[in-house]
Amino acid sequence: MTDQISPLRMAASGMRAQTERLRHTSENIANADTPGYRRKLVAFEEAVRFGRTTGEVQAGRMQLDQSELPRIHDPAHPMADQDGYYDGSNVDLVIELADAREAGRSYEANLRMFEQTRQMNGSLLDLLRR
Repeated sequence: MTDQISPLRMAASGMRAQTERLRHTSENIANADTPGYRRKLVAFEEAVRFGRTTGEVQAGRMQLDQSELPRIHDPAHPMADQDGYYDGSNVDLVIELADAREAGRSYEANLRMFEQTRQMNGSLLDLLRR
C-alpha cells in the first residue's frame, strides 16, 4: 500500500512547494515599489527523511536577489540622499507575473495528479470488493 501512497505524497509535496513559491512571488509583487526591497527567491530541493531521498520536493531556504538595486532620482522623496537619489526595488513585475502563472499551473498539475491517483486507488478498491 505504500507504493500507492507515494504518488499522493509526491503530488502533495509539489503543491506545498508551489504554494511557498507563490507566496514569495506575491510578496515581491506587493513590494515592487518599496524602496530598497530585494526580490525573494525560492529554490526547490529533494526531500530527505532519515538520510534517504523520498522523491518528494520541498521549498529550500528563501534567498534575496543580490542584483544591484536601481538608483532613482527624486529629490522630493523622503529617502533621497543629498544628491536626490534613493535605492529602488529590484522586482520586475513581468518576471513576477510569469513566475506566478508558472507556479499556479504547476500547482494545478500536481492537483490533477493527486486527484487521478485518488481515483485510481478508489477504482482498485472497487475491483477488490467484487
